[in-house]
Formats: sequence, structure tokens, C-alpha cells
Amino acid sequence: QVQLVESGGGLVQAGGSLRLTCAASGRTFSNYPMAWFRQAPGKEREFVAAISWSGGSTYYAESVKGRFTISRGNAKNTVALQMNSLKPEDTAVYYCAANSKRAGHPGSVTNYDYWGQGTQVTVSS
Repeated sequence: QVQLVESGGGLVQAGGSLRLTCAASGRTFSNYPMAWFRQAPGKEREFVAAISWSGGSTYYAESVKGRFTISRGNAKNTVALQMNSLKPEDTAVYYCAANSKRAGHPGSVTNYDYWGQGTQVTVSS
């Protein structure tokens, strides 16, 4: 069974940091581009960051550039999102996703066909 499982969410004050981790199991994701998306209440799911299958290329939404860092584990079946200088507007459910087609724009939600269940991140002001 294919699974993506996120962890590391929680409540943090503005200016603080959190590290999200996504662990993939059930098949080999090491060759798939992976990404983080987020969805706040009443809003559409939006792109946060993506990383190529090799880890050599990364992409970020403008709103998080310079504050968030995406990385892959050595086995490349895990992906992490280090979030620093968090703001209240970063509050959302964060989802890990994998792109088995290995094609398309890294920021497009429709290019990802495997999704985790999400982890809540809440930033208080």
C-alpha cells in the first residue's frame, strides 16, 4: 500500500521554527519529484516548495522563499520542510505530495498523484 505520512506539525509563536517530515512507503519514491502544499480554511490548496528526484533542484513559492527549505533524505524516500521565521499567515494544513509522472510544472497541484493526510501548522501572533 502506497503511503505518504507527514509529521512535525504543531503550534508555534510567530518568528519560531518547525520542521515537517514526510516518509514514503509502499513503493520507491526515490525517483519522484516531491513537494509540499498547504491549505488554509476556506482557501484553495497552494504550492509551498518542491524538490527534484535527485534533490539537485528546488522550487519555492514567493511567500516562503528565504524562510523555508525543502530537502530529501539520503535514501530519497523522505522529504523535509524546514520552516523558519514563521508568520501567522503560514497557518494551514501542510501536505506532502509525490509526482510519479515526473513531468509538468513543479508547482502545479494537478501534477501530483500521491498525497499524505496532512499535518496542521498553527502560528500564533
